[in-house]
Amino acid sequence: HVQVVESGGGLVQAGGSLRVSCTASGLTFNDYAMGWFRQAPGKEREGVSCTSWSSIRTYYADSVKGRFTISRDNIKNTLYLQMNSLKPEDTAMYYCAAARLPLSWAPCRILDFGYWGQGTQVTVSS
Repeated sequence: HVQVVESGGGLVQAGGSLRVSCTASGLTFNDYAMGWFRQAPGKEREGVSCTSWSSIRTYYADSVKGRFTISRDNIKNTLYLQMNSLKPEDTAMYYCAAARLPLSWAPCRILDFGYWGQGTQVTVSS
């Protein structure tokens, strides 16, 4: 039984920073690509940043390049997303997800991720 749990969301002013975390259990964490996705009200879910199981490959959406950093700790089974220089348009529910298959990679394609958390809300005020 795979469980993915996010934490660390909150309210922050524009220009501020926030780090969200995600733990995954019930799978061999270091065999799975992991990713962060977000969904704002009235918009489709989109891939924000993803990392391969070995962290050799990473993907960032153009809108967050240079501001967000994804990392993972395969000992703690934890994925992180450090978000700097936050903008109001970053406001969304942020979801963590594990790839559908082990040892697979696709840059943040939603259909390739099969295990999802419940999300953590990030709100950036102007």
